[in-house]
Amino acid sequence: MRRLLGTLVAACALSLAGAGSALAQQQFINVLTGGTSGIYYPLGVSLTQIYGKAIPTAKATVQSTKASAENLNLLQAGRGEIALTLGDALSLAWKGDADAGFKTPLNKLRGVSATYSNYIQIVASADSGIKTMADLKGKRISVGAPKSGTELNARSILKAAGLTYGDFAKVEYLPFGESVELIKNRQLDVTLQSAGLGVASIRDLATSVNIVVVPIPADVVAKVGDAAYQSAMIPANTYQGQAADVPTAAIANFLVTHEGVSEELGYKMTKALFENLDQMVSAHAAAKQISLQNATKGMPVPLHPGAEKYYREKGVLK
Repeated sequence: MRRLLGTLVAACALSLAGAGSALAQQQFINVLTGGTSGIYYPLGVSLTQIYGKAIPTAKATVQSTKASAENLNLLQAGRGEIALTLGDALSLAWKGDADAGFKTPLNKLRGVSATYSNYIQIVASADSGIKTMADLKGKRISVGAPKSGTELNARSILKAAGLTYGDFAKVEYLPFGESVELIKNRQLDVTLQSAGLGVASIRDLATSVNIVVVPIPADVVAKVGDAAYQSAMIPANTYQGQAADVPTAAIANFLVTHEGVSEELGYKMTKALFENLDQMVSAHAAAKQISLQNATKGMPVPLHPGAEKYYREKGVLK
């Protein structure tokens, strides 16, 4: 009996030790995105699915947020492992710009990869009479969630066009989906959304009311005075009723992590991304722009050691 009890105790001890070891090896990957009607969210969902299969020891989850600024502050606080962000917000976070929502420099941020470009899309109801940026004065506008990447873009572009928030009859700080609903209900005239082409919210709006995609001329883009902003084009028929190409500004998006993420996990996350790009494209066509060749271009923060290791293996970095 004593021997049997001893054997059982030993077996229990081994079982508990094994369970403790398994728990110790468990990794958590919280993917920080944006509003559910934007592009960050479906791409983030796709990433969690990829990581769930490619990194069996990891528990991957997706979190809807107010996007860029919130994501970067959460990463700095260690409350997420990887996030999507706009390039200008990332640059301001690294420097520490209080007006942009970063009270101190976020020095724990580390780069993973460039992804796709956001296009600043100013979309008005045809009934509003808005055709140019000059026509925006005195109208009712939504500029995105407060201090989100979209709102930071709105400030820059409107300022370059000689406009301030005080020039509007009403300014709302709302996510994409809510902005669209207010235009449908004639409570707003125009929405400014910084997103990939074909964003679901604007597609939805275009099928509900007649829209006008407002041009952002190249000279306005140049007046922003930030290299992150580049002149670009929204191709004709991107949205229902948009018959011609429309000039605008484009800004690169990035995937970012923080220094507390291990080199091994950073490597695995980067590798899994590039080995499953087809799945990302299935989630949203904007992911077609993600490529190894452009992964490190324009990165405003230091690369994570795990990402750097992967890029050296692939010959992207020498």
